[in-house]
Amino acid sequence: MQKQQPLSGLFFALLAVLMWGTLPIALQPILKEMNAQTIVWFRFIVAMIGVFFMLFFSKKLPKVTALSRKDLGLLLLGISGLSGNFFLFNLALRYIPATTSQVISPLSSFAMILCGAFLFKETIRLNQKLGFIVVIIGLILFFHNRFADFSQMNGYAFGILCGTLASFIWVGYGLSQRILLERFNSVQILFMIYMGCSLVFTPLSDFSQAVNLSSFAAICLVYCCLNTIIAYGSYAEALNRWDVSKVSIMMPLIPIATMIFSEMAYFWKPESFTPPDLSLLTVLGACLVVFGALFSAVGHKLLHRRRVKK
Repeated sequence: MQKQQPLSGLFFALLAVLMWGTLPIALQPILKEMNAQTIVWFRFIVAMIGVFFMLFFSKKLPKVTALSRKDLGLLLLGISGLSGNFFLFNLALRYIPATTSQVISPLSSFAMILCGAFLFKETIRLNQKLGFIVVIIGLILFFHNRFADFSQMNGYAFGILCGTLASFIWVGYGLSQRILLERFNSVQILFMIYMGCSLVFTPLSDFSQAVNLSSFAAICLVYCCLNTIIAYGSYAEALNRWDVSKVSIMMPLIPIATMIFSEMAYFWKPESFTPPDLSLLTVLGACLVVFGALFSAVGHKLLHRRRVKK
């Protein structure tokens, strides 16, 4: 790890938040002209090429011969998890606003906590339990005016279902990466999984749709493709230059960033972007979700300090 560089660490953490916060907004205009699987293929292939050159010039390309049968099984799990997450996330954005897709995303973190408890016998801390309760209360407030949609199982409810499944399916990728880190670094794992995901979506994609994209949708597609590399690269650099706990504090801010930029995007180009449709209660619910995710990530430090003072 490099020497602590708080300012540059903060910069890279904010850049990662900006990238992930604006991603679902930029995807909306593309989804009007291109199907989800083709968008996902473009994102994966560009990310794979970018990571390949990073590993090639640093002479850290993973050796295929070093892969055991267990490694291959874990890679298949990771490929299934990440490809399913990307596809369902993109599909959900056809039916729900960008902010809504980000508000339900912290569910993947809590699913990972449960998996860690069952598979690795990790202890679920008090702050994680309290954080989960706050997130659930926040989600109830956020969707307070949408319960009728759930009972009717309309397009909005289908979008929420896709977004929720995307969060849970991501756990397959999270688990495989965690175990594979014993033999490979995170960038090597991403390269192998990106390559596998690209192969999964190659036969499912309609590349002719890219030719017929409008200029604005094409720009958004380029941004979304580069977004994956920049976001993950910035996140890695932030962890390398700043405390993990401080970087973790920044990540729950992603839904807030999406909320702000959704308002700006709709004001700027209403024909291309979906209105956020936020009331006071939905904003309060989103803030509670952010606080619950934040408290789950770093609340143990606050609880520990309180015990020490006593």
